[in-house]
Amino acid sequence: MMGRRIENLEKIKTDINLEKCKIIAVSKYVGPNEIIEAYNAGIEDFGENKAQDAEQKRELLPKEVESGITWHFIGHLQTNKVKKIVGNYEIIHSVDSLKLAVAVSDEAKKRNLAQKILLQVNVSEEESKFGFNQEQFVQGFQEFINLENLNIVGLMTMAPFTEDRSIIRNVFKQLRLLRDQLESEYTVKLPELSMGMSNDYQIAYEEGATMLRLGSILFK
Repeated sequence: MMGRRIENLEKIKTDINLEKCKIIAVSKYVGPNEIIEAYNAGIEDFGENKAQDAEQKRELLPKEVESGITWHFIGHLQTNKVKKIVGNYEIIHSVDSLKLAVAVSDEAKKRNLAQKILLQVNVSEEESKFGFNQEQFVQGFQEFINLENLNIVGLMTMAPFTEDRSIIRNVFKQLRLLRDQLESEYTVKLPELSMGMSNDYQIAYEEGATMLRLGSILFK
């Protein structure tokens, strides 16, 4: 199992420039042993989806491993779980409503820290996906900028499950163009684009992804 994982990692490294784009290992379906193996193979960024599961898993890791990992929260976040997440994750990738952004801001203020977040955009406009509508998002972006104790570092999206690579590419391209538009209109810096998963990471990288959320290609 470990040999295959290292082999996959080496293949991914030949596809992307790790100085420009991070691999975030999506570890929601694996346990502490697999996380340790991936960490020892050189992966330092891990993404978790559920607050309680992640908390239990992190407690089981050796202290030097847990503290050496940069943790990302990538799952859908409910406002009642915000207290468990703020301050315990380097970046929250999945802020998908103003209400949630306010809750994160309030909790970060209580803790006297600036929480890094990504704003999730539903570029494909699928009803099954969370995220902002592009047009409404651009018009209301100032509201997010005004929130205290938030460090908005970029945008996140998910491509539709389709075999049509042109559709996938267009989704990633649209997120990049949206980022460029926001930077221009609001004079902000949004350096991070979290997009691309195991089945489409190469396209995401070509379209400017700075973070790839990879699970099955690493752990299966």
